[in-house]
Amino acid sequence: MDIEKYWEKAIKHTEVERARISYLNINTSTILPYIILSESMVDNSDTVIRKGKIEVTKPVIYLPDHTPILEGFEFEDKQISENSLITFLILRGVNLPSLKYSNILYSLDIEGAPLSDTVKKYKEELIKTEDVYTGLIIGPDDCWQFSLLIYVAGLVMKSAPQDIKKFLEELRKKFRQE
Repeated sequence: MDIEKYWEKAIKHTEVERARISYLNINTSTILPYIILSESMVDNSDTVIRKGKIEVTKPVIYLPDHTPILEGFEFEDKQISENSLITFLILRGVNLPSLKYSNILYSLDIEGAPLSDTVKKYKEELIKTEDVYTGLIIGPDDCWQFSLLIYVAGLVMKSAPQDIKKFLEELRKKFRQE
């Protein structure tokens, strides 16, 4: 499958069941824990559960606008280079800020239950533990990386107005001090 087909499939089938409540940090790193649930491609009565986190940080070097660094998303498994992915996203109007997005997948499990039951279980668990930081995402198993990027892009868009407001406040403070 080529990059276009993976993208279209992810756009069509990705659902964010629960998103992180708070905004991304503009001055420090932000950790975005997530759970991605997918119907198994081997047995549709099973659910694939991926748990991980994405650390969003400012890179050490200055990057041109809309040139993110993506690490740990396993796109190499699909023979997709980081540069071709970024170009692909930009051409489709998906502009991630020039930050470093490091994905750390720390758990991959199979649950012998249908996707709908597993979604319900994890939603209830996140509510019960009052976890407002972990995102719960549903997406196709063969393009989970794109579902994860869709989730991150949604958080960036949600944070943009707040980021602009904070940036303007910092500028005002700076000019008052001069």
